[in-house]
Amino acid sequence: MSYRQSYRQKLDQERTALAALGLVSERHAGVSNIEFRMTYYHRGLDSILMKRTLSFLPADYANFHIKCMEDGCTGGGFDLASVVAGLAKSRKKSVTGKLFCHGKEHTVGHAHIAYEVNILYSKRVNR
Repeated sequence: MSYRQSYRQKLDQERTALAALGLVSERHAGVSNIEFRMTYYHRGLDSILMKRTLSFLPADYANFHIKCMEDGCTGGGFDLASVVAGLAKSRKKSVTGKLFCHGKEHTVGHAHIAYEVNILYSKRVNR
């Protein structure tokens, strides 16, 4: 019973955190689509862990924190919120870069991603 209760509490905390982030339409007015293309890398012989594409629409939560896929990593991940904010503020359409995970239980830089962020803007109607 205790496990169910702690699991429900965790789900409630996650829902509350998502609601606090707001929707994409609230955070970035005029954006119709945000797409992340990411390649995850980790240490080892086969350094590419996976390739992934995520899309966000105006009705989605503006949760741009991507979890680290490395086994055993806690508290790490990749926060692309500042990347999206900078792109939207400057009205640019695309940016590429790298981010490193600094999670606990591992040495600094145990995993990283190469990312490409593409934003589509809503068409403005001139009157």
